[in-house]
Amino acid sequence: MSTLIDAEIVNVVVLAAVLQADLGRHRKITRLRILRPILLAVIIVPLFLERVAIHGGGLAVQLTGIVVGVAAGLLALAFMRVYRSGTTGKPVTSATWGYALLWIGVVGARMLFSYGANHWFEDQLGGWLVVNSVPSAAITDGLIFMAVAMLLTRTIGLLIRSCAVPSVGTATLPSPGHVHV
Repeated sequence: MSTLIDAEIVNVVVLAAVLQADLGRHRKITRLRILRPILLAVIIVPLFLERVAIHGGGLAVQLTGIVVGVAAGLLALAFMRVYRSGTTGKPVTSATWGYALLWIGVVGARMLFSYGANHWFEDQLGGWLVVNSVPSAAITDGLIFMAVAMLLTRTIGLLIRSCAVPSVGTATLPSPGHVHV
């Protein structure tokens, strides 16, 4: 398979896993829900990373991917409500269309960039890589780091927030008509 197809597969798998786990109301926070993205990252990183840059422009591109991924993961967490279930007393989440649209937008932008880098602005990107001494693999790696950083930030944030939810007696439970955007 081509690098582009590999990157698109990673994007679709990450998006599907996140939306399946998070979208909706009263989603249980289970060990699998926390561990699945971590296992996905452990599988993705060694399979798809090429030669990780450890200095220069390549390192800067990869670090930028991580920073953007962390910021996007934190933004995703802002669209997710974590509270205690009135039925079980355990932490649960609610994520609606705003959350889904953020993930779709970020993943879609990554996919569009990957496609464009191979079909629309290949020469311009190649020139930029040469001028800035950035290995081409650093772009792919930066996009993968971005995806993994967003996924792990969402997961770690979800775990932290679920542990910090007030006990049932002090929690504010969402009303039946509560809509979180």
